[in-house]
Amino acid sequence: MRHGKKVNHLGRKTAHRKAMLANMACSLIEHKRINTTVAKAKALKQFVEPLVTKSKEDTTHNRRIVFSKLRNKYAVTELFRDVAPKVGDRPGGYTRIIKLGNRLGDNADMAMIELVDYNELYNAGKPAKKKSRRRGGKGNKSESAAAPVAPAPATETPSSEEE
Repeated sequence: MRHGKKVNHLGRKTAHRKAMLANMACSLIEHKRINTTVAKAKALKQFVEPLVTKSKEDTTHNRRIVFSKLRNKYAVTELFRDVAPKVGDRPGGYTRIIKLGNRLGDNADMAMIELVDYNELYNAGKPAKKKSRRRGGKGNKSESAAAPVAPAPATETPSSEEE
């Protein structure tokens, strides 16, 4: 049974796993997408999404927390300067995992993990979504139903008979 065991150990000791995830997160922030195995991509998603959430509010405390996880000041600068303003309005789900098939050498399941707002192919065809309102359409229908539009009064126009 694996009750309450949230962390995938990825066949590594704790220090090795943390260093690997920090390096992968720095590469993801720098290149905006990386190819890796599906298991590592899922572990990286859990690792990097809280860091992106922290980067939305640029304070010294948040920068220090993110730096303690990433251990790379250039990645921290890129995250706070470039990535955070682009994902500022998004409430979560900053990364996307796309499965690519199996690797030739050992048949491992491969995946591409990317930052959602940096993919031009997915975002180009779709128009920007409007904010959803829960009761937006109800008020407009009741106003138009309560006040029916009366036809405009007919004005006399000279006809061809009167000429």
